[in-house]
Amino acid sequence: MERSSISERLPGQIWVVAACFNEEVVICQFIERVLALPAVSHLLLVDDGSRDGTVAQIRSWQQRFVGSKASAPVTLLELTRNFGKESAMLAGLDYAQGHCDAVVLIDSDLQHPPELITQMAQAWRDGAEVVTAVRDDRDQESRLKVTTSSWFYRVFNRVVDSIQLIDGAGDFRLLSAPVVQALTQMREFSRFSKGLLPWTGYRSVELSYSRVKRMGGRSSWSPLKLWSYALDGIFSFSVIPLKIWSFLGLVVSLISLLYAAVIVLITIFNGVDLPGYASLIVAVLFLGGIQLIGIGVLGEYIGRIYVDTKARPHYFIRAIHGSL
Repeated sequence: MERSSISERLPGQIWVVAACFNEEVVICQFIERVLALPAVSHLLLVDDGSRDGTVAQIRSWQQRFVGSKASAPVTLLELTRNFGKESAMLAGLDYAQGHCDAVVLIDSDLQHPPELITQMAQAWRDGAEVVTAVRDDRDQESRLKVTTSSWFYRVFNRVVDSIQLIDGAGDFRLLSAPVVQALTQMREFSRFSKGLLPWTGYRSVELSYSRVKRMGGRSSWSPLKLWSYALDGIFSFSVIPLKIWSFLGLVVSLISLLYAAVIVLITIFNGVDLPGYASLIVAVLFLGGIQLIGIGVLGEYIGRIYVDTKARPHYFIRAIHGSL
């Protein structure tokens, strides 16, 4: 691969920050493709507790090109364990802040095409504060995953008033230095970057791209993790779920009062009717289920308050390999 020399690189320090988790199959190819871009001045890889040879592959690549003036610097932050993608991205932003003029967040599995960074950099130089890559309709993910993702965006935009998410917009974004500073100031534990970015209010420019299938390895996002992440997004930006269950409780109470009035009238005119065990059990189970679901929704909010009040660090760094 032909690497651009430092003198050939475009003005403005742009760092690429990528979280890595079990990406040993594709990580070297990812590094090569990123460093081939003249717009990139530094590549920061954050290993989020990989259990395969990801760290070894990165360290091997670094050692092969030690002292090379033809390649951009590559730094590896090795976290002590798997803290989650959001915490890994925050670690990268914390480290990059103050060292560059803009940061590109990108996945290291090559589903995000690194070559789009050139267009993102140009849009930033033209005045954009945030450049967001949006998946087009040629997305090669499974139809089920694309459909459920679209449903989430629709639900989120219905229940959240303060911000609106763009369907297909993920974590592949270029952030100017002020946006990086704003994001690192928000230290909430249940982070949902897709919502935090538009919440800051900085102007965004959208670029379309086609997401391809993974070139190797397996996604760490199981359906359960995706469901939990979706709940984090909704509960972090809206109290509508609490209001819904308050309204539902009111409706159920009114129905119960009406039903009680009917029972009283039937008793007055027809006397006591012993049959009714089945309807009684159905009513008890229905009301009990409604109460448990309501308690569960309330517990989601209380649990997030509990975690945030402990104010634990989002991550710990075992080692930093490479330098600025």
